[in-house]
Amino acid sequence: MTPLTVKCPTCEKPVAWTSQQLWRPFCSERCKLIDLGEWADETHRISGESVPQPEDQPLYPE
Repeated sequence: MTPLTVKCPTCEKPVAWTSQQLWRPFCSERCKLIDLGEWADETHRISGESVPQPEDQPLYPE
């Protein structure tokens, strides 16, 4: 039986979906870290409404 193949979300290289593939769905650790960096700098984000933050209230009330 041939394993399921998916595209790497970063470089679109074909990746076999097997337990031996350590970084699935990514093709490599490098692509995994590139994706993580894009989430960290907000290149990737989940759409939705922003939560308004009151500017006059302290973040940690006493």
